Amino acid sequence: MAVTEDIKVGFHNSHEQFKPSHLLQLAQKAEQAGFTHALTSDHFMPWSENQGESGFVWSWLGAAMHGTNLHFGVVNAPVQRYNPAIIAQAVATLCEMFPNRFFIAAGSGQFLNEHINGEKWPTKQIRNERLKECIDIMRALWRGETVTHYGHVTVQEAKLYTRPDYIPPIIGPALTTATAKWLGSWADGMITTSRPPEDMKKMVEAFHEGGGENKPIYLKVQLSYDTTKKKALRGAHEQWKNNIFQSALLSDIRMPEGFDIAGSMVTPDQMEPHVRVSDSTDQHIEWLMKDVELGVTHLYLHNVNVEQEQFIEVFGEKVVPVLTRK
Repeated sequence: MAVTEDIKVGFHNSHEQFKPSHLLQLAQKAEQAGFTHALTSDHFMPWSENQGESGFVWSWLGAAMHGTNLHFGVVNAPVQRYNPAIIAQAVATLCEMFPNRFFIAAGSGQFLNEHINGEKWPTKQIRNERLKECIDIMRALWRGETVTHYGHVTVQEAKLYTRPDYIPPIIGPALTTATAKWLGSWADGMITTSRPPEDMKKMVEAFHEGGGENKPIYLKVQLSYDTTKKKALRGAHEQWKNNIFQSALLSDIRMPEGFDIAGSMVTPDQMEPHVRVSDSTDQHIEWLMKDVELGVTHLYLHNVNVEQEQFIEVFGEKVVPVLTRK
């Protein structure tokens, strides 16, 4: 199976699972192993009390982008616990310091993180409307405009004085075909999570139908690799059993304890196909090749178990070169 030379392979830095100091070391190891890109997320709380971490991603990104040459992206909700002008400023600062090495994947948020300011958690329709307002506000600020806006969000006389000389890309996160179709009209690309090929094909088609034709498709791949499949499955179940539910449920749970209660009903044999579990790098390559055939341009590999150094070493040697023709 042929792979085009412009496929990018990234390492996912999971702030919910590891301390920021450890993640910085992992990002550096990933670059040394051959990864060229990286992804991370902006959470206030982890998915589980067992994971037990949740560093402030914007502090960490400055260190990680200075400490590596990786191209970074962050999944962030510029809503409710943030004002979009503040996120626009954060993005603009990183893009000025590290040109063309950063993107934001701006989503509508999760109650887990957004409830901390005490505001009402709106319906999905309102959350989408609010997100689109934030997108428009951020782009106007990056163009150098002075923005006053009263709607689902409020911005008054905001202007960014430090900006890059280009408009930073905004990638749209989607977990359903309805969201994929909607964001095709305004996002610079789509990011979604790994799923069986027939479901991934539907996501890509919906994105294209909504206006996303010829825009890049980013994929966060949930996988679990270890020296045996039994270890890989156990690690996936221990760390990621709380995350296999439909987006409607994941968006509305308030606290990590709620995720733990939901995850307590999940058995190890229910982890697949939500997580790609295998001790075979050839099997992982086969799965990833199918993603590429469906139009994915950026693969962000998230080894959901805790054996990160082993994963980086093995995939850097056996998987990344195949995907990038190195």
